[in-house]
Amino acid sequence: MTSKDISLNEILRLDDLSNIKIRFNLMFDGHWSPADFYKNADHETMLNGQYWNYSKNKSFKVGQINLGFIKIDDDLWLLFHVGKVTKDLDILNGMGYEFESLPEYEKYCGRLIIRYKNKSQNMVRRAESVIDDCLIEQILPDKFDNDLFPGYENIDLSWSDLARVISKEAWKAALANQKGVYLITDTSNGKMYVGSAYGENMILGRWNSYVISCHGGNIELKNLDPSHIKENFRYSVLDIFKSTADDKVILSREAWWKTILKTREFGYNSN
Repeated sequence: MTSKDISLNEILRLDDLSNIKIRFNLMFDGHWSPADFYKNADHETMLNGQYWNYSKNKSFKVGQINLGFIKIDDDLWLLFHVGKVTKDLDILNGMGYEFESLPEYEKYCGRLIIRYKNKSQNMVRRAESVIDDCLIEQILPDKFDNDLFPGYENIDLSWSDLARVISKEAWKAALANQKGVYLITDTSNGKMYVGSAYGENMILGRWNSYVISCHGGNIELKNLDPSHIKENFRYSVLDIFKSTADDKVILSREAWWKTILKTREFGYNSN
């Protein structure tokens, strides 16, 4: 911890750390993407996981305060719950407690992100032992929705993801100001489609057409059922160019990618 770092308890100001535990949730209900449950507002599943007892050990005691974090990236965790155990249901290998949420911390839930490297297999930790290593990474202005723009090189969206993020301000700003070459992959059969974006609103305009019509006017994609596209298509970016780039450069790169990926022979490109 450096002089510039801010620890978790400098923000939460929790008293009596000996009566507080922190749970770092890597999964819920067998799924290793806990942020998806937050994004889909599945609070019941998340709280079941937070108050889950293992088959041999209990996680909490009556009267204990507990903090619930979910993993959102490498060593990054989002606070989603602060509660107090009010009753032990004496259940192992299941949700073992009744609880009450603590409203004074609600303003931080869904907004406070910490950086913490967990070196233990035990994901339920005594606050005394770890809280000084939980460093504030960011406090979001709004509730976390898992739709932060990841950078062009990290875009990998399902159709439903694309339909959701296309209206987000960060995504709109990024996609409306770049020309580029993009890739659509059909995960059901491995077929690919290479396209280019250089017209009005650039990548944003092109991808918005896929949200509206599913096929975006492409001949081969028109032959597919929209439900097939919504269930199986993924969208990524191959090349990015400034808005001032000559359109001929983008078209040349599009043709190059079609040749390299054989999308005319084995994919959805017809020309």
